Amino acid sequence: MANREGSGLSLGSVGEIVVHVIESWVISDHGPGPVSPAVALEVLRSRIDSGQFETWLTSSSGRSPAFVTNTERAMVMLFEEEGDPGEHAVTPGAEGASDGFVLSDGQGDEYPDEDTAPAREAFRLVAHIAGTGSWPADSCRVADR
Repeated sequence: MANREGSGLSLGSVGEIVVHVIESWVISDHGPGPVSPAVALEVLRSRIDSGQFETWLTSSSGRSPAFVTNTERAMVMLFEEEGDPGEHAVTPGAEGASDGFVLSDGQGDEYPDEDTAPAREAFRLVAHIAGTGSWPADSCRVADR
């Protein structure tokens, strides 16, 4: 890049270029096409209403968020690729444990409340991940790697 008189532009003064990679998300065992964050939440709620408490999404880049709930709290996880131990949402300082997290194979799990999020927060996390590809900046999470 050449310096132009009076332009104030010179080699090295070019700012950082940010490239946004758009991921599309599909809900496993839901349908063939990608879903928007709003549709993802509708599907989550519909599945919960019908007794399906485990939902997996898959992105076009191979990342997978997972959501397992007992309707009051939810385990929200994000895996970068198959075999990745991932990350999960937490509620620091929460005491006790909750059961009733029923997986798609019928297994019922119990998790410490500190390792889950209230359902309302969990929906917000999933919507943000589906909309931006990342956790919200203000979310609390632990890497299991």
